[in-house]
Amino acid sequence: MPLDPLQALQAANRTVPPVAATTDGTLLIAGATGALGQELLRRLAGSHRFAHARVLAREPIRDGLRGVETYLSPGLPIAQWPLTSADTAVIAFDPPRMYHDRERALWVPEPSDLPELARWLRACGVRTLAIVQPHDQGRLPEALKRGLASLDEQAVVANGFERVILVRSARKPLNAKFANPAERLAAWMLSVVRFMVPSSEQPVRASKVAELLDLALRIAPEGVHVAAPELVWQASQGGEMQAVAQRWLGKT
Repeated sequence: MPLDPLQALQAANRTVPPVAATTDGTLLIAGATGALGQELLRRLAGSHRFAHARVLAREPIRDGLRGVETYLSPGLPIAQWPLTSADTAVIAFDPPRMYHDRERALWVPEPSDLPELARWLRACGVRTLAIVQPHDQGRLPEALKRGLASLDEQAVVANGFERVILVRSARKPLNAKFANPAERLAAWMLSVVRFMVPSSEQPVRASKVAELLDLALRIAPEGVHVAAPELVWQASQGGEMQAVAQRWLGKT
């Protein structure tokens, strides 16, 4: 049976010795669910690079987890949430796997929450905001891959974060339920397009996306940095991660 994100982190904490000093303040993760959320939590919080790591949750999580705290989001609009303190925040949009009990307890952001959530995070003192925004493979318009793709993303940047890192990772189309055979046939015909999607726009393993984001958080200068799906794919190939990230972030 696969581990959920918090179980994976607990296992990692038993094998990684504590680090004497940390330098990156407090990390807050919104959306620590799904395969992507699991990898982000494991890599970012399990590395002990941050003095504190918190995840947004809807209800208390019973098991104590060394090095990871939960911040309970009240049943109120985000604008009315009490402020907390954080330096770096990560927002990931990956649906929870409902057969994982702990994932049901975590707070899951919706894309429509992004502007309000970003304002709340900035009010909490967050200086670096990273957003992992999956897109159906081959469906993101070319003009939007390397820039801000919506008014919501523009509103996020307008909050005045020192660094905004947007990672656009390709994903497989979500499973859909069809009301009748005609809808199923139409969906099958459209699915043929998947075979025409270039390899550079194919989905990348969640562990590679998390690795790229971790690297970006370490070396990105101030400003807005957008990773197109093709860049994420290229970074995942062989030993290219460091070189691709440095070219992307202007570090070479």
